[in-house]
Parts: sequence; C-alpha cells; structure tokens
Amino acid sequence: MELQIDPGIVERCRELAASIVEPVGAFIAGHSTVAVERSVLRLLGVDGVAADEVPIPNLIVDALSADDRARGVAIAFGKGLAETGLEPRALGEAIAAGTCRLADFADVPEAAARGALQPFVKASLEKIRGRRAEREEKMSRLPQLPPPLLYVIVASGNIYEDRTAAVAAVEAGAQIIAVIRSTGQSLLDFVPFGPTTEGFGGTYATQENFRIMREALDEISEREGRYVMLTNYASGLCMPEIASMAALERLDMLLNDSMYGILFRDINMKRTFIDQHFSRMLNAYSGIIINTGEDNYLTTADAVEQAPAVLASQFINEEFAHRAGMPDRQIGLGDAYEISPDLQDGFLYQVAQAQLTRQIFPEAPLKYMPPTKHMTGDIFKGHLIDAMFNLTSVMTRQTIHLCGMLTEAIHTPFLGDRALSIENAQYIMNTARHFGDEITFKPGGTIERRAQAVLSDAEALLRKVADMGLMNAIEAAVFADVSRAPDGGRGFDGVFERAEGYWNPFEEALRGGPSSPLRSAQDDTGGRSAQNDKK
Repeated sequence: MELQIDPGIVERCRELAASIVEPVGAFIAGHSTVAVERSVLRLLGVDGVAADEVPIPNLIVDALSADDRARGVAIAFGKGLAETGLEPRALGEAIAAGTCRLADFADVPEAAARGALQPFVKASLEKIRGRRAEREEKMSRLPQLPPPLLYVIVASGNIYEDRTAAVAAVEAGAQIIAVIRSTGQSLLDFVPFGPTTEGFGGTYATQENFRIMREALDEISEREGRYVMLTNYASGLCMPEIASMAALERLDMLLNDSMYGILFRDINMKRTFIDQHFSRMLNAYSGIIINTGEDNYLTTADAVEQAPAVLASQFINEEFAHRAGMPDRQIGLGDAYEISPDLQDGFLYQVAQAQLTRQIFPEAPLKYMPPTKHMTGDIFKGHLIDAMFNLTSVMTRQTIHLCGMLTEAIHTPFLGDRALSIENAQYIMNTARHFGDEITFKPGGTIERRAQAVLSDAEALLRKVADMGLMNAIEAAVFADVSRAPDGGRGFDGVFERAEGYWNPFEEALRGGPSSPLRSAQDDTGGRSAQNDKK
C-alpha cells in the first residue's frame, strides 16, 4: 500500500527544514539556559532540597555571578570539587547548608576544576550507558508484541495510585505506560523532589516517581513476559533536567517537541530551542525515543486546514533532532485522528495523512494520537470513532498508538475504561493486522489527491517560514494560529549568552550515540515502522 507522491518535493521539504533550523542552531550554539546548567549539576549527582525546599541545583545556579554563569556552572563547581575534595552531592549539600560558597573557590585554577570533574562526568555517562544496556537486555529477553504498540495514560496525581493503574493496564494488554504530569508543571522553573501524592490532573515528574514506576513496570514485565515501556514529559521550563533524570532512571520515551512549549504554554522560544537541543542530546545517548507534539495543532485549529502545518512541523522536528545526534528510529513524530466525524469522507483524509507521514518518515517510530476534540460524551459513538482510529493506525503501520478512551470528555478514565479501550484496539489490530498489505490506493483517487495536496502545501509553508525565519514565523502565528514573541513568554530571563571559555562537559561528550530501544521491535516487522500533552 503506497501513495504516489513526488520524492522531489519531499527532498525540497527537508532542504527547507535545514535552512530554517540552521540560524536557530547558530543561536543555540552561542547560548545556554539556567535549566541546562542545572542539568549539568544533576548529571554530576547533585540532588536534594535546601531547608526552604528550594532544589539544590536551582540554589547553586541562582547564586552564580553573571560572569560565572556565562562560563558555565561546571567550571565554578569543579573548582569547589578540586579545593574541597568532596563528591558532587556532598559539595551541593554543603553549599545548601551555607558552610561554603562557590565564590570562595574563585582562585582555583581552571585546569584543576576540569580535572576534578572528569571522573564524575565519566561515571555519570557510564551509568547512563549501563541503564541503556539494561533496557536492551530486557527487550532482548522479553520481546514486545508487534507495533502498533498500545500506549495508555495514568494520571491520578498520586504516584502509588498511578502504579496500581499502570499494572492493571499492562495486565489488560498495554505495552507503553505514560504518567501524565500534574497540570502546570511545565511552567515550574524547578523540579519537585521525592515521591509525590498530590497532583492535579496528573502526577509530578520527579526522579523518585520515575524510579517507583520503572520498578513496578519491570516487575510486571517479568510476569507478563514482555517489556513494558515507560513515558513521561520532557517539556516546559525544566526540559533538560527531566531528560537527565529520565536517562538515569531508564525511561524509554519522553514527550519532547521543538515548539510545543512555545505555542501551547507560552514558554520563551529562545529558551525552548536551547533546552530542547541539550535534552535531545541526552535522549540520543540514553536511547530514549522522543514523541513530538504535532497532534496539538489539530486540537486548537481545524484538522483539515492544519494538515500541512503538521507535516511542516514534522520536518522541522526531524531536523532539530538530527542536529542533536538522534537517529530516525528515536524520532517519534506525532499526528492525530482529529478530523471532525461529521465531515464526509473524513476517514479517507485520515488515511491519507497517516499514510503520507508513514512514507515520508519510514524509519521513525510514529506516534498516533486518538480522537479527543470531537468526543462528546456519547460513549457508544466514541468507542466507534476509536475503532476507526485503530483501523487507520494498523493499516498505515503506525508504531506508537495512544489508545482512545470511550469516556473522553467525561472523566479521567477508570480501570474498566482503559480495559475496554485496549480490548477495542486489540480486536481491530488482530483482525486487520495485514489489511494494509492487501489493498492499493486508487491512482488519482481522493486519498492520493489529498496526500499530494498536503505535501505540496507543506512545501509552500516551509518556504514561507524559510523566508521569514522560524522565530518570526512563530510570531506571525504560522503554526496552530498561535502567536508568540521571540523575547516574550515565560523563562526568557533564564537565557544567557555563552562567554568565551564556556564549558559544558556533558555537551562536549554527548556527540553521536548508539541506537534506539524500538529498533528490535521494528526489525521484527520488517522495519515498519485528552490525552494529548495537556500538562
């Protein structure tokens, strides 16, 4: 089942995406953010909170002088390690207790700082490699079922209740568990510490919560005889810090988009572009698959009209990811089944979009999102619409399939709702497993014409963005009908220019990296490769 599309247009789209991202990449190379610097400390082992509950990485970075910050926290912190002989966590705790300040070590030679840091940088990267090796061993021993992989959200606010719901979902057949974040966490410029039991509309993303859920999913994986993947959200003001914690705790997927936070959370675009680059470097090294957020365009504007913007954004996200060292098999580009069910032949448009994305990005583990915008509370109609979504997913060989809920627009799903949703998906994907291999598209038919029109319009949109510049295009509301200013939004005060001699030892080390955790699952199928991020 192949659409006839012009490969020349696809190539021009990629060339345009490269020209769009190039000047943004140059900006990223000359700047850093407070979140990137806090990530350096977390990767070194600095953790915990001070007496007033301020996370120690925040306390240290916020206390740096402007000059020290511009050269990177690693140099100032390394001087403290060299002078005191303490390990990073102990030095962080000493600073939090007020027994020393990084300013006290200003006269320590920079060479000594670099030397003191190297063993801890090496140990951290070895730990991340070890966590990756654990995943690879488990996936080899406990192979997943074939894609589309059934992805289910838990979101109680209490990590222990989430753990119970996750285990129940896996027993019903879920292959990926996503712990949705508490509402508004993306706007916090710090990461909460420890296990949490009070979240609104979701559960706080903390390193301890990651550990608790990873342990539970490893246990159920052994019982079920198949590896269950864990997902969370590396978006918002702490994007690189969450990527750091996820790498250390062996998460498998992270929601990580180049523009989501800008458009839908009004986070400063310069801050977002810098943070997503470093977070994706970490994801590439740790083998974490990113999930991009193009599905959100379709919930804020008309899905038929926004289809070219979805495809254009996918090209841009792919280019940003490649520049961070991510292979295609770790780039989970997003899309959604969000065309109005009242539109005549809407199903044909859905198939056209899904198949177009699959052909253009053949190695990407595409993430297909369920209908949410047009769900009304009619559970019978909703269950039927979800079945059409499931059919589209299996026939176009999507990889990551977020199960739609019949009770969407009514309440947070109950355990029984999730079970019915998974049962629906399992039935469709079993009974229509090879449907896509048995059919062809009518040459010049509705599906093919629609796909060709979307691709052509995406090229025109990318050309427009290339002429304007990405930041100006976002300000002009080119994407999702949302306008954001380059120097506006949350977190802009955390962006700073790198001084001469700036040093981030992890950025220096994170070049290239091994391959993705979904590779074996895709290889087994011949390489085929709201529930939106509302938190």
